Amino acid sequence: MSALNIGPYTLPNSLILAPMAGVTDQPFRRLCTRMGAGLVVSEMVTSDVRLWNTRKSSLRMMHDGDPEPRSVQIAGGDPEMLAEAARRNVDMGAQIIDINMGCPAKKVCNKAAGSALLKDEVLVREILQAVVAAVNVPVTLKIRTGWDRDNKNGIGVAKIAEDAGIVALAVHGRTRADLYRGEAEYDTIAAIKQAVSIPVLANGDIDSPDKAKAVLLATGADGLLIGRAAQGRPWIFREIEHYLRTGEYLPAPSLLEVEHILLEHLAALHAFYGEVMGVRIARKHVSWYLATLPGANEFRAQFNRLGCTDAQYTTVREFFSERHNNNGEGVAA
Repeated sequence: MSALNIGPYTLPNSLILAPMAGVTDQPFRRLCTRMGAGLVVSEMVTSDVRLWNTRKSSLRMMHDGDPEPRSVQIAGGDPEMLAEAARRNVDMGAQIIDINMGCPAKKVCNKAAGSALLKDEVLVREILQAVVAAVNVPVTLKIRTGWDRDNKNGIGVAKIAEDAGIVALAVHGRTRADLYRGEAEYDTIAAIKQAVSIPVLANGDIDSPDKAKAVLLATGADGLLIGRAAQGRPWIFREIEHYLRTGEYLPAPSLLEVEHILLEHLAALHAFYGEVMGVRIARKHVSWYLATLPGANEFRAQFNRLGCTDAQYTTVREFFSERHNNNGEGVAA
């Protein structure tokens, strides 16, 4: 896989952590960078700057220590508000602005944002032109293949994006109506790749080194966005990168390494969010890490009742201690 350029930035590889609301916070972005992601993108930030003074929004912004180049995803349906949000984020340290036209969530689409925008190509053009004109940093775009199976306009939107000055385009291979169901349409991503000259990044169901290689071959994409498959498996980036570079599989991480990664992730969550919020947010991450291990369901029920950081550390250590005594092999993918 050749190097991927986003504007003036040459990424160390072409594997990108897809922005996910409630997941790709700073602790997770830093961890995935260390585990081999070539670029990480923030959680989706609303374009309504009036809402930015809430704690939830402030935690989604850029922070000291964020991996560079710092990419922030913004969402909304008003060109002027998106342009202002882009400017403000650049002032706060964003080095790449990513526009969300791919999120299928009802609460986003009901506000005429995310993938709802794909219904209105005139508005798409206005938004992209406004944001590109507002900032002097690269602007990227995330889309789906269309609104539904009868309205697949990904190629048309891709051409609009290229004309507007978008420097890279990520395509989730499903329509908005598909949500996350069914098979991703890699043929549509391939057609979009053929239609434009800017880098196109494939997204959807990339959950193993073999699948990553197959998607690259099927689409001709310049890079890959990996989202849900990285939840509880941040090492997927190094596994895919190694396989694409060498043709060889890395061994699965040992139980001991998984324990170290998870405990480090817990500490980062607690430090970033504080005890109350950190304890709550840690629950879903711990569930993802342990999903394939025996006894995970029973453990999760117990873990989710814990209310303090010390108890979370202690319980995770006890869980792994029991399994170290029984099995020291790598963790199944």
